[in-house]
Amino acid sequence: MHHVNNPSFVSFLETYKRKLTELFTERNNEGLMSAQRGLPPYVLRQILECNPLATFIPEEYGGRGAKTHETLSMLEVSSYQSLPLSLMMGINGALFLQPLANYGNEDVKKKIFRDFLVGKNMGGLMITEPNFGSEALKMQTGFLRSGKHYSVSGLKHWAGLTGWADYWLITARERDGLGNLGKDIGFFIHDTSNGGIEVEEVFQNLGLYMLPYGRNRVEIQVPESHRLQPKTTGITMMLDLLHRSRLQFPGMATGFLRRMLDEAVHHCKTRNVGGTSLFNYDQVKERLAQLQSWFTVSSAMSYFTSSNVPLEKDTSRSDLPANSIKSVVTDYMQSAAQHLLQLVGAKGYKLDHIAGRSVVDSRPFQIFEGSNDILYQQITESVLKMMRKMPSANLYDFLKDYTYTEKAADYFKDILNFRIDYGMAQRKMVELGQAISRMVSMNMTMDLGEKGFNQEMVSNSLAVLQKEIRMILSGYSFNNNAGIAYDPEGENNWLNYLPLRSEVRQGAG
Repeated sequence: MHHVNNPSFVSFLETYKRKLTELFTERNNEGLMSAQRGLPPYVLRQILECNPLATFIPEEYGGRGAKTHETLSMLEVSSYQSLPLSLMMGINGALFLQPLANYGNEDVKKKIFRDFLVGKNMGGLMITEPNFGSEALKMQTGFLRSGKHYSVSGLKHWAGLTGWADYWLITARERDGLGNLGKDIGFFIHDTSNGGIEVEEVFQNLGLYMLPYGRNRVEIQVPESHRLQPKTTGITMMLDLLHRSRLQFPGMATGFLRRMLDEAVHHCKTRNVGGTSLFNYDQVKERLAQLQSWFTVSSAMSYFTSSNVPLEKDTSRSDLPANSIKSVVTDYMQSAAQHLLQLVGAKGYKLDHIAGRSVVDSRPFQIFEGSNDILYQQITESVLKMMRKMPSANLYDFLKDYTYTEKAADYFKDILNFRIDYGMAQRKMVELGQAISRMVSMNMTMDLGEKGFNQEMVSNSLAVLQKEIRMILSGYSFNNNAGIAYDPEGENNWLNYLPLRSEVRQGAG
């Protein structure tokens, strides 16, 4: 078995960081390169020669040990330099290598891990279909077993690394003799050198130019050894995969948020407006304080995941922390990009400027791997499910004793001290989920503070979070729900309400 040289983690990370700096800022114009689709082959080759994906591979297969703090640190270094690069690493790791490590056949693992370490291969995941995005469990891609093989056929789209991946993890439901699809989900590893995947369209994605996305027609034969083996059901395995991935979003987010903060501070300190540094304006400080807070929260989430989620942990039931982390940190990523663009002004509104590019690059993070609106609703549903088993329907009583909110809840006793309405409207569930997930984030931030993290940053972050949570809960308590009255064929043109003039007024003189 080939073993990749295992230098100390610090030197591994430093080498990787130096290589990214060289490739993105010294040898190339970062802005211009990021405004082109794809990536120059030599750049990708040199990045992969640093073996960043070895952080996802267990030691017994020649990897660095699949240690969570290493994977998150690698993602963080990547995203400081390039958010799409970090996503590329995250797709390979969280959506392919980690599921393979946890559920793959031993011989298959040996070969594929070697292909990644030595052959610099890449892998992705196909779940989403043209008519089934959020409703993934209704996917129409099906599989049939015939002898020692599975036939998998269907149509998938929006899989990152379309046309690039050497391996795909493809999800499908079992077809019976009548062609009906079963409820459970199967995961199949496909080596693209065997053919059977036709790229029908490469998408013109709005951002993330580095990554190819598209629509893929799948007609493949997969050996039985290449089916992932769930511990219980395929759906539980999928939840483990998705929750683990969501729990690792702070790896991508922390580096990105640090970059947004660094860029914003640098711009504000070097730009003069009205005879004084932009940095001195109070409203500017408000934006910078929020950027700093979001970076702090994301750091706390990275600490949480690294401390609590080793590779072998089954995360299929970790829905509340996973959904909270993913939704909050991706909202913060988009807000941070908007803040930077607002501070930089007109010159940032370009694809080859970090501010403009970051707005479109961070936006899909709020959509993929669980649309945030849905995740917020699910967070509330998780809490309601737990509360139904409790004697009290008082929200504060629950949150003050709940592991993920016990430290944060006391800050909001005055506004959480109410009986929960189990029949609340969906929009209220989303709002409450936004508040609860930020309390979870606040709890994590307090935990990091207790470990000795920069106390000033932590206290500033807690202040920003308190204001945000109180604003959300204020909206939650406002009960005048607006409806939809608009009719495109109806009476809705303001022009009709101007006083009609029967004659055109002549100009004076």
